Amino acid sequence: MFRSLRLSPEKTVSVTVNGQKISAPEGQTVWATMALCGETMTRQAAISGEARSAYCAMGVCFECLVEIDGMANQQACLRRAREGMNIETQNLTIRSEASTDDL
Repeated sequence: MFRSLRLSPEKTVSVTVNGQKISAPEGQTVWATMALCGETMTRQAAISGEARSAYCAMGVCFECLVEIDGMANQQACLRRAREGMNIETQNLTIRSEASTDDL
């Protein structure tokens, strides 16, 4: 479904996306890198658990939050892929009820 507009990238970087090592054009966004390797889900919605992905792709909507190198809540559409980067789909969990221990 997605393809890169760069036909022959001058330089590539090696990144890991959800455990899969891939090569990506240097300077490409994290979201574009994920999409080109078939990983379009960036996170799960906190309440419903539904899959989310880039919506605006320009940093306004915050739908593309991912975990990069162990740091959560990184916008995949604004970050550039760099050598050795570890990108993971962000899985959020919400407690449905407060426990009595919290009171």
